[in-house]
Amino acid sequence: MTNYLLVDIGSTYTKLTAVNLDRADIIGTGRHYTTVDSDVRIGYERALRLLEEKTGIQDFKRIYACSSAAGGLKMAALGLVEELTVEAAKRVCLGAGGKVDLIYSHQITMQEALKIKNGKIDIVLLAGGTDGGNSECVLHNAKVLGEAELTIPIVYAGNKSCQDEISNIFKKYKLNGWICENVMPRLNQLRINSARDVIKNIFLNNIVSAKGIKKIEAEIDGVLLPTPGAVLRAAELFSKGYLHEAGLGEMVLVDIGGATTDIYSIASGNPKRPNAFLRGLEEPFGKRTVEGDLGMRLSAPGIVKNLSEEELLLFSEKGIDLLAETELRYQNQSSLPQSERETEIDHLLGSLCCDIAFSRHVGSMETIYTPLGVMYYQSGKDLTDVKYVVGTGGIIIHDEKPLEILSKVVVDSKKPLELRPRNPEFMLDRDYILSAMGLLSIEHPEIAIRIMKKRIGIIK
Repeated sequence: MTNYLLVDIGSTYTKLTAVNLDRADIIGTGRHYTTVDSDVRIGYERALRLLEEKTGIQDFKRIYACSSAAGGLKMAALGLVEELTVEAAKRVCLGAGGKVDLIYSHQITMQEALKIKNGKIDIVLLAGGTDGGNSECVLHNAKVLGEAELTIPIVYAGNKSCQDEISNIFKKYKLNGWICENVMPRLNQLRINSARDVIKNIFLNNIVSAKGIKKIEAEIDGVLLPTPGAVLRAAELFSKGYLHEAGLGEMVLVDIGGATTDIYSIASGNPKRPNAFLRGLEEPFGKRTVEGDLGMRLSAPGIVKNLSEEELLLFSEKGIDLLAETELRYQNQSSLPQSERETEIDHLLGSLCCDIAFSRHVGSMETIYTPLGVMYYQSGKDLTDVKYVVGTGGIIIHDEKPLEILSKVVVDSKKPLELRPRNPEFMLDRDYILSAMGLLSIEHPEIAIRIMKKRIGIIK
């Protein structure tokens, strides 16, 4: 029997998934609070003991982990024009499994550089200019970062013509600099793989150690990915398939956590109407957005800030003081619902996170009247024909009515311009296995997709 152990070291919980490769199935799970403030090995070993008690299994051929502990991978994205190179840089960060905490366009100031330095940022992605285009901005920004004496890694993914000068700036200021392909070599053309791979390597070699997670590497075979990167990898595999195992087709994944709400769309998102034209930067097939102001505990107060006074008044008339409820959850981040009312409030907050986050992720259509007739400009992805919506994250998995939360992504008459799914089927990651399957897919993609087909089922 060949067994693998897949570990997700999260900010709140360390989750273990044991897989038997011969049976192509999960044989057990275990979890414990993550002990990142002391030693992550404590939480891992306690979760492992719980798993061993349930399964009796102690021998694993491979043990791999992903991690979002200690705040995950925090990044700053710098570019030339906010709508283009900054947006391209942001998408690279998110696609690599990072969380974009700071975004700056045009020439940065020393004050902004110091904010990066003092803001607990893990990696800076410096972009700007198409190949052969503007060079002044990226050279200025690299020099300011150097004068600010940044010690964190800086990944340059801008104008190819400036690579030699950027390299010299890195050497002059003794910066921890990395150079890769331009994220936007031509106008509106996105190229993210090179920068994403560099960021992944930095995470594995530098960030894991800096966050104290490297302590666990003596007991496992390696920390391979940031958790969101593992989830994105699993979602793409689930959608596309592998060799003899067919994928399910285009899908959306909703992951609501305590600190963030992540939305993934695995779809081309191209315009469906014959007289519609895509405006702005091209969309990646596998796209992730993360909303740091939308979450069930740490980011609960951010939910209220996204609601109008009229909406808050409506909740108040129903006897719900949403401001007080979200503050209570912020102050008690490890709390679980202890009553029917608390469960109902959590359900409401999860629904709001899902709806608001999806509005930020999905594309929209603008009607333009021309001498040739009505035309449409599409910004972002058209997800109207997406086949499946998959839910994961604590509130969705444990709620008695997950379908009500996930249904917030479908077409909404109050938001007629948004290109939301019209008639998808809904699926649930009941065993919380997506990050584990992302890890497993690195060596055994066919087994990983077979397990997802078994374990991630349609919500009836």
